[in-house]
Amino acid sequence: MSTTSTPIFTIISQQVTIYLGLFILIIGFFGGLLNIIIFLSLQTFRQNSCAFYLTAMSFANIVHLTNGLFSHIIINGYGIDWPGQSIIYCKLRSFLIEVFLLTSLTCMCLATFDQFLATSFNSFWHRWNNIKVAQYVSVGTILFWILHGIPAIIYFDTIVLSSNTSQYVCSITNKFFQGYITYGYVFILMGILPLIVMVLFGSLAYYNVQHLAYRTVPLVRRELDKQLTKMVLVQVIYNIFVLTPFVIVALVAFNLPTIDQIRFVQVLAIDIHNFYFASPFYIYVCVSKRFRQQFIHVFYKILFNRCKKIKKNNNQILPQPANTSINHISQ
Repeated sequence: MSTTSTPIFTIISQQVTIYLGLFILIIGFFGGLLNIIIFLSLQTFRQNSCAFYLTAMSFANIVHLTNGLFSHIIINGYGIDWPGQSIIYCKLRSFLIEVFLLTSLTCMCLATFDQFLATSFNSFWHRWNNIKVAQYVSVGTILFWILHGIPAIIYFDTIVLSSNTSQYVCSITNKFFQGYITYGYVFILMGILPLIVMVLFGSLAYYNVQHLAYRTVPLVRRELDKQLTKMVLVQVIYNIFVLTPFVIVALVAFNLPTIDQIRFVQVLAIDIHNFYFASPFYIYVCVSKRFRQQFIHVFYKILFNRCKKIKKNNNQILPQPANTSINHISQ
């Protein structure tokens, strides 16, 4: 039975990686791009710190999908091991995955925390809810994760898969760093810590929003806080379901021998995990009527009017100056 089940799981794993992976990559890339355009096109979002974090998260999501998910499809779907063929790409890929994955999760946590600040009853917390603080914190976040990713450049390397073959693979060469990746990076930084922060401050922000009517807050600001809190809170609930399976599978698989059945579960968990990076725009469109209206406003009014204006300018006939040259007069 093992002889027939092994190729079946291998083929299924490859097909799932290719088709589901490409689907996630395409919708995630365009969804992230639409998020960035909407958040940067409307002044309401440009001046809001939570929207700034969501913009930074969308940018990090696009980079992670085009680097991490795309290479995952090439390696596990088509069987082309780019990292194993190049030491530079092996190190750079691992570094970029770590930096932008953690940047995305951190920005999501910061957006949740920022909504708690924005809806808080305590005026002390409101001082930290502004766009300048968000910009400084975002830059600091990226720099911190860049420094955190330096060991990945050092300890990821191409090694021979076995003594019987000349095939190289990209792998960790230090057992202590391997332990940190499994329990520190995957279990804590990718799993437990961001989920605790999101759930905690998402719940507090939801509680504050329920009591916004008792505060003297301008109506426009109140509606914006309600909108962003709803968007963020639904995304937090969604994140619990797409982030948790990968963490559990990674911890279990670390202590088990690598067989095709386990490998199939790992690949499926990775694809589910990548839905986190691909889904924000579609979550916002589904849960927020105001965001849908803003999306329509941006693309059917602002962009359409710009295209119409450009087309109008191109169709204008410029007045031709009178030709008073000697040749023209002589004709």
